Amino acid sequence: MRNPLPFLLVAILGLVQALSSTGNRLLVVLEEQSAKASFSQFWADLEARGYKISFESPKNERLSLFKLGERSYDHLLLTPPKSKGYGPALMPKILLDFINGGGNILLALSANSPTPAAISSLLLELDIHLSPDRSSIVVDHFNHDISTAAEKHDVLLVPRPEALRPDVKNYFGGDGVVAVPRAVGQTLGNDSPLLAPILTAPETAYSYNPKEESENIEDPFATGGQLALITAMQARNSARFTVLGSLEILENQWFEASVKTLDGKSKKTVNREFAKQLSAWTFKETGLLKVGNVDHYEISGLSRKGGNASQVGYLNPAIYRIKNEVAFSIEISEYELDHYIPFTVPPGDALQLEFTMLSPYQRLPLLPTTQTPNSTIFSTSFTVPDQHGIFTFKVNYKRPFLSYLEEKRTVTVRHFAHDEWPRSWAITGGWPWIAGLWSVVTAFLAFVALWLYSEPPKDGSSIKFLGGK
Repeated sequence: MRNPLPFLLVAILGLVQALSSTGNRLLVVLEEQSAKASFSQFWADLEARGYKISFESPKNERLSLFKLGERSYDHLLLTPPKSKGYGPALMPKILLDFINGGGNILLALSANSPTPAAISSLLLELDIHLSPDRSSIVVDHFNHDISTAAEKHDVLLVPRPEALRPDVKNYFGGDGVVAVPRAVGQTLGNDSPLLAPILTAPETAYSYNPKEESENIEDPFATGGQLALITAMQARNSARFTVLGSLEILENQWFEASVKTLDGKSKKTVNREFAKQLSAWTFKETGLLKVGNVDHYEISGLSRKGGNASQVGYLNPAIYRIKNEVAFSIEISEYELDHYIPFTVPPGDALQLEFTMLSPYQRLPLLPTTQTPNSTIFSTSFTVPDQHGIFTFKVNYKRPFLSYLEEKRTVTVRHFAHDEWPRSWAITGGWPWIAGLWSVVTAFLAFVALWLYSEPPKDGSSIKFLGGK
């Protein structure tokens, strides 16, 4: 009888495995360890999802994100430091190397702690702009909690975000309001396709320096929808970097807290659920696409009659002929919390196949044809263009909040072989010329036959010419 202990160990390891598809090692950089208790519910939620959390101070000389050239952690959560910076182990260059190595970062800011200049420079490189005044804070005189911020108006009550666009999936939506205390507002540049706002400020909000005693704010840093309270940046390798404008969102006191709006109505905050959505996306528990089988082949039933069928029946052949009928399919799954599910293209969006040689010769929609318990198979068919060369099957699907999908398969397209061209009698347009050719041949043969059978008689008689004797 086999020992059941190995199978039991595998089952236990499966239960404690983190929900993240990229690993469970999470480093939390927290300067004051006494503040850990203020976020105990958030830490408990992460640990319940399988994360192994390590708490380190930025002053720790042994702190390092890499060991022997490999990442020591899969995810990084940076809380605002009380000092001027995070220290030599967390310089902007090291943080960028961490992202380039596939690590995910959740950077939390707070108006209670001035943002270090090095972090401001890092964000500027990513086209995320903070107020040049390091003491700025976002306030709203119409959408704040009157029970805790009756005078300062710095605890914003913001509805959970809607979809960024109709064709983009919403991983942060739902009912309820999110309490956003003492937030640091950000503005996003227009040149980077890698940036997307997760939560924006209400239209009546603005960012200003509370140390200024002026009653009228003449030149605020940004107002209304220009202000992003939470920003997402997904690198080209699909590593994720999230800027949380208010660390206090994650505090225990705002998880399911009672707040009052300006009209006196009491509401429960949904910070706990929103924090779970935010951390799940940042640490790649949601919005991660995976490609399974990618197949292409010649459709035998639609091949030209009499053509070369040497590639028919072969999967993923290396060569096609012009005007072949070709089918293409790709299998895509989406990771959701702890398992893969079939990927569904949002309404109004399209997954497309490009058949390219320098530029696309064909651009076709890929439609779902088959669905398995954890994937969707998208397919299409088309006629190979009348152009020989090196072509590429290309699926390039890049959308906000989804990991980037780019699949390429290269094939050769050739001309007709000498024995593959259709015969002349099969071309109806050539029938008049064929008829003319055979009419000439027939007439010539008739003339020869007539000439041969018109020979004079051989009876010895002479032909008398006119005027002869």
